[in-house]
Amino acid sequence: MASEEQCSAPSRWRSISLTHVEYPADDLTGQVLAYTSLLPIAILVGFVTLIVFKRELHTISFFGGLVINEGLNWLLKHIVQEPRPSGGGHSSLTTEYGMPSSHSQFIWFFVVYFFLFLYLRMHQTNNARCVELLWRHILSIILLGVALCVSYSRVYLLYHTWSQVIYGGVAGMFMGVVWFFITQEVLTPVFPKIAAWPVSEFFLVRDTSLIPNILWFEYTVTRSEARNRQRKLGTKLQ
Repeated sequence: MASEEQCSAPSRWRSISLTHVEYPADDLTGQVLAYTSLLPIAILVGFVTLIVFKRELHTISFFGGLVINEGLNWLLKHIVQEPRPSGGGHSSLTTEYGMPSSHSQFIWFFVVYFFLFLYLRMHQTNNARCVELLWRHILSIILLGVALCVSYSRVYLLYHTWSQVIYGGVAGMFMGVVWFFITQEVLTPVFPKIAAWPVSEFFLVRDTSLIPNILWFEYTVTRSEARNRQRKLGTKLQ
């Protein structure tokens, strides 16, 4: 019996990998685009980090929109059931369906929502308006370039056709606009009530909707608190 067990064929192994992206061997462009296509995963990791350390309701809502957007993509893929390009020949795929592209839908949701947040949610708080607008435009151009690169990488690496990428981008942009206005018009008015819940106070969940520039606010409050503590420490030492 023991010899029969030893000679039996081994079970087939399957990989559990969210970052398995294939590219043509000795193709530097393909390798760069393969790493570029992993940006959605980096964005998700960044969101989880922000939520853990910031615990801000708008950030949680943004992340929730991304999750809903991914769920919609899964639903659309299984409704349309359009296969991926036949010439890809990839050994590992999360799903055989390619319409619409999940990477394209994800990145365009993120970029469009961020555009709206940048230009409609964040308001001018100081006199350096030219500098303020300049960095917003530069950041917008960078994000636009990133979205285009991620979308193009899916076609170049033969994971999707152009139509699958375009429809994914359109779906992502539509969801980004819809979710931004849901957050602003429906969720933001109830954020103060949510922040006042005992469970929110226990986990230090906060609402910064009324603060136009959270970076400037945190900078000034931190600097003021550091000076106060330094002043108190100096008094004790004397």
